[in-house]
Amino acid sequence: MVWPMVAVALGFAGLAVLGVLAVRVFLEVRRLARQVAETSSRINTAAEELERAATRLPPPR
Repeated sequence: MVWPMVAVALGFAGLAVLGVLAVRVFLEVRRLARQVAETSSRINTAAEELERAATRLPPPR
């Protein structure tokens, strides 16, 4: 009778560990998504600035 209870307890502990890890992964994915969005916005801004600067250049001779 002891072994089945130990097996159930270990199974529950394993599921709890997997749940904690899933939450940590979820939070890191959200953080990464925010960083990707911020970087994408900065790249778009830099591209627009480069395009504006390129239109002000005199034509090549």
